[in-house]
Amino acid sequence: MSLSRTLLVAAIVTAIGLFFAFDLGQYLSLEFLREQQTLFAEVYATHPLQTIAAFFAIYVGVTALSLPGAAIMTLAAGALFGLVTGTILVSFASTLGATLAFLASRFLFRDLVQQRFGNYLKKINEGVEKDGPFYLFGLRLVPAFPFFAINLVMGLVPMRTWTFYWVSQVGMLAGTIVYVNAGTQLAAIDSLGGLLSPTLIASFAALGLFPLIARKALQFLQSRKAGRAFTKPRQFDRDMVVIGAGSGGLVSAYIAAAVKAEVTLIEAGRMGGDCLNTGCVPSKALIRSAKAAHELRHAADFGVNAGDVSVDFPAVMERVQQAITKVEPHDSVERYEGLGVDVVQGYARITSPWSVAVDGRELTTRNIVVATGARPFVPPIPGLEEVGYLTSDSLWQLRKLPKRLAVLGGGPIGSELTQAFSRLGSRVIQIEMGDRLLPREDAEVSRAVAERFRSEGIDVRLGAQATSVHQDGELKWITVETGQGSENIEFDELLVAVGRKANVTGFGLEELGVELNANGTIEVDDFLRTNYPNIFAVGDVAGPYQFTHAAAHQAWHAAVNALFGTFKKFRVDYSSLPWSTFIDPEVARVGLNEQDAKARGIEYEVTTYDLAELDRAIADGADSGFIKVLTVPGKDRILGATIVGHHAGELIAEYVTAIRHGLGMNKLLATIHVYPTWTEANKYAAGEWKKARVPERLLSWVARYHAWRRGGRAAGAEALPQGSR
Repeated sequence: MSLSRTLLVAAIVTAIGLFFAFDLGQYLSLEFLREQQTLFAEVYATHPLQTIAAFFAIYVGVTALSLPGAAIMTLAAGALFGLVTGTILVSFASTLGATLAFLASRFLFRDLVQQRFGNYLKKINEGVEKDGPFYLFGLRLVPAFPFFAINLVMGLVPMRTWTFYWVSQVGMLAGTIVYVNAGTQLAAIDSLGGLLSPTLIASFAALGLFPLIARKALQFLQSRKAGRAFTKPRQFDRDMVVIGAGSGGLVSAYIAAAVKAEVTLIEAGRMGGDCLNTGCVPSKALIRSAKAAHELRHAADFGVNAGDVSVDFPAVMERVQQAITKVEPHDSVERYEGLGVDVVQGYARITSPWSVAVDGRELTTRNIVVATGARPFVPPIPGLEEVGYLTSDSLWQLRKLPKRLAVLGGGPIGSELTQAFSRLGSRVIQIEMGDRLLPREDAEVSRAVAERFRSEGIDVRLGAQATSVHQDGELKWITVETGQGSENIEFDELLVAVGRKANVTGFGLEELGVELNANGTIEVDDFLRTNYPNIFAVGDVAGPYQFTHAAAHQAWHAAVNALFGTFKKFRVDYSSLPWSTFIDPEVARVGLNEQDAKARGIEYEVTTYDLAELDRAIADGADSGFIKVLTVPGKDRILGATIVGHHAGELIAEYVTAIRHGLGMNKLLATIHVYPTWTEANKYAAGEWKKARVPERLLSWVARYHAWRRGGRAAGAEALPQGSR
């Protein structure tokens, strides 16, 4: 603790200690006030300004230190100074004292509380920043809430001091007037309890509801204002129109049809979106072919002579297309029409909050779900457009394997394709401007991936900033800047994989004024609503996670909130959302990792299990990698898990279930796993957690018990701690 904090704590503790040591509370009682009322009146008549100043200072001190007696002093203000002067005095003194208590709480405790509990307070902080004045005003109107507690708690959240001051002044005014007015009739008051009759408390409670009612009314007016420029239909053709037939759009439409809503799904391109056509399905098919080539080259490690291995790249790419074709019926127009969805293939345009135009006709709808996905982001590098490049959308047209492939980007997409093309026979150079691959993972994960890539012959360049692209005849090169200077890297094909950009233009969002985040995604609330409460957004276009399963997760919430939100709304929850990067070995994660926990100030304990100890991994010749679990200090509750190893994408599912349903490490340890399987690794990780928490003292007593049962003495008994005998 800093010197200033120490001095402030010492001053506060000393002041409070003196208050109770000298029993100063006796002077802040109803009996004392009534006995000395005449004397106080005489002093006030003789020295009015001094009396007012002294009263004001004492009141500020009492409220600032959260001492008992503020209510008595408020009565005294009415008895001494009358209704008007007393109300003015108490209003400013109580607000000033409350603000001092607020500032002291903030100075002493806010950083500590936010660092330790920041993850749990995130939503509260966001709510206070947005609607804090409404809630504070409501609390101030209800005397049942202790005002001193409100002062201290509000100091811990991100509310501006001036906001706290003026809201407190206005919010406490009604209660102040009641108490000061009661003080003018001091002789008729038998107890403080008499001031707060059930009727009066009910009246204050009703006042306290006013800010909440006002907030709902404000939301209603804002939605009315947003749609004021448009005419709301009296009747609707549809309950929901979904724009985009990727994962988010398909699931939204499926749910709507399942609950017998009239839903139209509009898609301008191919059904299934990026995941089916250019993302998940083709990339995993390509990765599987690359893995097969890698395994054949290393078949001798398993005692198998596979001979020379050659890759038929056109055949590989045809197999990728076959995988897409085989999955297509799952996402086809025919299937969804059979489910009851009206599928329209064409370009949609939102013309109002309740209407969507497509193919020359206009559909009216109660709700709209935007699921338009994202596209590869292409950075503005000089020469890039002129020389040409590939993206994760366009590379599937390749039928000739690039001899030299430069991959720009070290995230999941760039890393998956880097390893796949390297294993298929390309000489790959991976260029990442950051200091490590997979920057969202922990540092040791990034190191493990980079080491594996380099061991397979991939040229990994970290801290390399691409500055320009050039071509001279058949020669192509990209210029990068590193800490050692400038370098030209030659390539035959350049793959740009530096991220994805949300599709938010060209279908009416700009004209409606739908609000966007700083990163270009659509801004949505916890219920996935835009600033128009009947327009929702899901998937890559909304973020914050650009995964197929994240889009499906959001789609359920959006569809249910759109169709049944009048009765019950569901907040979208990402706390147990997993993801996996399908390199070899795979990287999978759910919940927090160390860098996230540190960034949020969350305390944690780490348990690590090395897959080199797993029997099945040894038998499979795939014993590289580890499991890393974060738990709450002193408890078995799981905060997050990271797995690096074969089948990590499957192994992580047990931790997803554990986090989702509150199962701790003890439960995982008590679960029977088949031997020998990869899933045993999760049990052994739980065993490592338990081993680190062995009750040594209890075991020493158990040893003595066994020795006693044998009729002898426990070995090492003399070494037992003194006091345990």
